[in-house]
Amino acid sequence: MDGIGRVLVIAGVVILVIGLGLMFADRVPFVGRLPGDLTFGGDGWSVYVPIATSIVVSLVLTVALSLFAWLARR
Repeated sequence: MDGIGRVLVIAGVVILVIGLGLMFADRVPFVGRLPGDLTFGGDGWSVYVPIATSIVVSLVLTVALSLFAWLARR
């Protein structure tokens, strides 16, 4: 039961961090407007392809999850 409790606490913290990140994403400079994010548009339509933002988010999540895994092994 101790292991399940730890997993639930870690999952809760991860969900909390993601939720806070989504709430304050508009206030963080450069998020969604990095060089490499593509925007196309015309009359009445637009397409946004966040390539650079996706790479940055992937790197941050990789580091964070690797840190959690390393701490869990200790």
